[in-house]
Amino acid sequence: MQLVVARIGRAHGIKGEVTVEVRTDEPELRLGPGAVLATEPAETGPLTIETGRVHSGRLLLRFEGVRDRTAAEALRNTLLIADVDPAELPEDPEEFYDHQLMDLDVVLADGTEIGRITEITHLPSQDLFIVERPDGSEVMVPFVEEIVSEIDLEEQRVVITPPPGLIDESEAVVASTRDAEDGDSDGAAEEAPGAGGDEAAGGTAKGGA
Repeated sequence: MQLVVARIGRAHGIKGEVTVEVRTDEPELRLGPGAVLATEPAETGPLTIETGRVHSGRLLLRFEGVRDRTAAEALRNTLLIADVDPAELPEDPEEFYDHQLMDLDVVLADGTEIGRITEITHLPSQDLFIVERPDGSEVMVPFVEEIVSEIDLEEQRVVITPPPGLIDESEAVVASTRDAEDGDSDGAAEEAPGAGGDEAAGGTAKGGA
């Protein structure tokens, strides 16, 4: 199967290098010298990586046949696409590639259907499952240990234990009202605990490929 592993950014210098927006957690495997990548638009490629280096925290690539800034700038916004074996798994058994998680059913511990994963968003602090519900609406489920309790690839499902308000917004309203009432009776409202800083449950969703 084909998966997007990077997007080409602006040209860097005058010798054909380009900056790259990496969309894979394994750039050393997908974007190493000698890798041949399909492109979108297709007529731009295929492109063969000649060299790669990190500069100021950004990956810089040079492709065979691209020797000057003009040629490099012409590649801007091109998507780089790798052929990936669908059966290939990350080295860490507790990590998952995005394509393994796409379209998995999302259910509660009691089997109640929530929806299916249609997208995975990678944020600096955590990953998010975008889950499409049977009525067509969407809900964002953080991929953290406290919420994602099980990923069963054989059964094609993800079991979650969401906090009040994550799936059913009415639960959040009730909780907020109760907290406010408690605060009034005590003379001070208690601050709700934050949700940041959680670690991924069962590893992380590997971006792209």
